[in-house]
Amino acid sequence: MGGNSGGRLSRRDVLKLGAVGAGGALLAPWRRPKEQGGFPDARRLGRVCVGKVNVYSRPDTGSQAVGVLYEDAVVAWVREAIGVNPYAVNQTFVETPDGYIYAPYVQPVENQLNELIPSLPQTSLGPGMWAEVTVPWTEAFLDNPPPRSPWLKNTDTPRFYYSQILWIDQIAVNSLGQTLYRVNEKYGFGDLLWADGRAFRPLTADDMAPISPDVEDKRVEVDVTNQTLACFENGKEVYYARVSTGAKYDYQGKPVDEWSTPVGGHPIWRKVVSLHMVGGTTGGGYDLPGIGWTTLFAGSGVAIHATFWHNDFGVPKSHGCVNARPEDARWVFRFTTPIVPYDPGDVTVGMPGGTRVVVVES
Repeated sequence: MGGNSGGRLSRRDVLKLGAVGAGGALLAPWRRPKEQGGFPDARRLGRVCVGKVNVYSRPDTGSQAVGVLYEDAVVAWVREAIGVNPYAVNQTFVETPDGYIYAPYVQPVENQLNELIPSLPQTSLGPGMWAEVTVPWTEAFLDNPPPRSPWLKNTDTPRFYYSQILWIDQIAVNSLGQTLYRVNEKYGFGDLLWADGRAFRPLTADDMAPISPDVEDKRVEVDVTNQTLACFENGKEVYYARVSTGAKYDYQGKPVDEWSTPVGGHPIWRKVVSLHMVGGTTGGGYDLPGIGWTTLFAGSGVAIHATFWHNDFGVPKSHGCVNARPEDARWVFRFTTPIVPYDPGDVTVGMPGGTRVVVVES
């Protein structure tokens, strides 16, 4: 271990960084601190990932609404229940102590604080490490204003969310003894943000260790009709997951052919442990940092990748990519070739490429 141990911050920096918690607010000189309660004390939690949801008395959107929750509210996840939503494909609800929430609007999360590290390892990218967010969300403070990335321009309280993967390039300790990590998006717009170090679990080489590296006959099959993904070794299925491929309709309900996931066989040409994705148009655009376990296989940006902004797998939702649960995206990342080492966490290969991803319509 070597590199940056992170110096003490000045009093001015303390005003900026102030009291930090995995569920707390960062003090900035232009706004007053916001009171923030802790997350529910439960092993399994859910984060509301849309603007507003109803809490129902039963797992049925026709039942009485007994409450309302807003984006980033965190609830105890008691269990999943099959219910009734006559206007949707997905019929799953999340039971909470206060009622039922339609499951596609709730990201499954946990609240795991991590041990802090005193210094960063030296890598080919400089001092730093890849780290995964292991709390429902943690607020961040922009170190180099003004914001460059669209997602930062559209919020006063930037947050990182459970399962995002980010590059940490500095450590600092404020006068209150709180350890902060600085996020530097390697493939973003150049924004630098400080956040509570306890919210980040350092990734290790084991997290990226290849699965069945000696097997040559591998393929990944994505079925856009059934919204499923399967991995095969020597013709035998070894992994299966529900996914969300390209949406058939835009946000206004109009058909959009350009969002379809391209059918056919495509060799993987790049894999990167974390990527900032941006695209689309006004009203239908997206700007998403820290997308983990990204496996690119078609065009310039079609990929299988982790998804933290919805829980509606089995329904077409994307702009062409294959949205997957973080644990599923990680398995595919480790299973396929090219193999990606921790340092630098990014590999691009020329033709004939890596493992083939075959997109089919059944």
